[in-house]
Amino acid sequence: MPVVTLYFDRIQKILGKKISKEKITSTLPFIGLDIEEEASDHINVEYSPNRPDYSTDYGIITGLQGLLGIKLGMQQLHIKVGKDMIKADSSVSKIRPYVTAIEAKNGTLDDESIRQIITMQEDLHNGIGRRRKKASIGIHDLDKIKFPLYYKSIGTDHRFIPLDSDVEMTVTEILEKTETGIKYGNILHGQKVPVIMDSTGKTISLPPITNAKFTEIKSTTKNILVEVTATDKNSAEDILAVIANTLQTAGFQIYSVRISGANNSTLKLKPRDLLLGSEIVNQTLGLELSNSVIIKSLRKSRLDAKMKGRKIVCTIPRYRTDIFGSMDLVEEVALGYGIQNLTPTIPESVSVGERHNVTKKLEAIRLLMNGLGYTEVMNFELISKEILYEKTGRDYSKMISVLDSKSQEHAILRDILLSGLMDVLSRNIHESYPQRIFEIGTVYEKDLPLKEEIHLSCVSAHNGAGFTEIKSVLQSLLKTGFNLECKTIASKDSIFADGRIASVVVNGKQAGIVGEINPEVIENFKLRIPIAGFELNLTGLIFD
Repeated sequence: MPVVTLYFDRIQKILGKKISKEKITSTLPFIGLDIEEEASDHINVEYSPNRPDYSTDYGIITGLQGLLGIKLGMQQLHIKVGKDMIKADSSVSKIRPYVTAIEAKNGTLDDESIRQIITMQEDLHNGIGRRRKKASIGIHDLDKIKFPLYYKSIGTDHRFIPLDSDVEMTVTEILEKTETGIKYGNILHGQKVPVIMDSTGKTISLPPITNAKFTEIKSTTKNILVEVTATDKNSAEDILAVIANTLQTAGFQIYSVRISGANNSTLKLKPRDLLLGSEIVNQTLGLELSNSVIIKSLRKSRLDAKMKGRKIVCTIPRYRTDIFGSMDLVEEVALGYGIQNLTPTIPESVSVGERHNVTKKLEAIRLLMNGLGYTEVMNFELISKEILYEKTGRDYSKMISVLDSKSQEHAILRDILLSGLMDVLSRNIHESYPQRIFEIGTVYEKDLPLKEEIHLSCVSAHNGAGFTEIKSVLQSLLKTGFNLECKTIASKDSIFADGRIASVVVNGKQAGIVGEINPEVIENFKLRIPIAGFELNLTGLIFD
């Protein structure tokens, strides 16, 4: 877990009120932080990556202000309309299509502020930015830049002086010789790379690798430009919302930067509203809180709340990327009310708990698959359209999409497991073969109401993989584990090769599909080895 260092003298200054060290230390765990180390002048705390606003002492102190009753309600983000512009060229649309930015003006920095900002930058890179693949951040001395800026692609022979260097280098040299180039260079492909240049032709950034030396921020910097480039627009805006709120707390005035060009638009970091009923709060927490107490608790968690009819309207700042629905708000109520004020109760039931029969059967299947030489993997139930449908050539007319997904990689509810297993193989081409993996998990069928089923899928990847091998695994599993016989009947499916695929029939009912993976599908996943697999619907076969 990421760690933030909090100096007690800075906490007192930013809090705006004298609070004892003991009170600060005892309160920190109740805003969701774990104390790692405590010294006379500072304390190190771990924060959950789902709270990126806690990546600096500024964000943590904002949370403390609420719980200590110093400031209640949502911290308003004031973004003034700026006049500067970034022009995005169409040449970056297939490389890293999105760019967004803010300016932070009329502030002051010291060495600790800079250290906090740089630490936040790296934590955001690793978290929301997925190690800079989805989004990366450039922080620059605004006074050294001439607008408009141009976001475009350029050849790898382009030269500039990168950050942490005094020597002019080509892009190729930066990727091959610098620490960040070696670490993140694999994100860029081909002979063209994205750059941001100012109106004088100076390069200020080579995203997602490094900034230019001449825009480095220092303790004398008064005005800052923060630019974020990304392959996912939501991720870019999530990151910039956290940074904008942090810099405003640090005393800067925030200005928008106009963005022009394909796929891009000027940033708008507006808060959003969610409805919350007191019933779900009290049922979940085992309390009998009034609406007024719930609203006060939410405000102590630095959210705004008010009554609208019989519901509570909760206003959530843009930087709170961890709040998705009602249960997240229940957690905020618990934090604002005080975890220490929740009283444990003894359950009314005195019966002894035991594992459900379904759980027992699934465990038996796992042990059997392990015995057959297969390793279990676990994928998310949300997957990308590309992996689930496009690479497998499957019909997506019954696709179940998620509204307002935070990521294109997790936007579709899966209806099979095989696609995810193929993706796992594609991510492990550096490992030796044979590779034999399986997964047991929930899949979804577009129906009213939404239908859920538990599937088992496995794949075997090696030079000798074929129909006979994978069918024998299927038969052994059913016979040994559940004394079931199966028949195979010739069938068709885009994932499997024609003539090397069969439907699995058990007790006269179709229970799944088995065969050799279509060579085109193998090629789409950038694999170079024969693969065979099956997908079995356990619902209705092993259990109801």
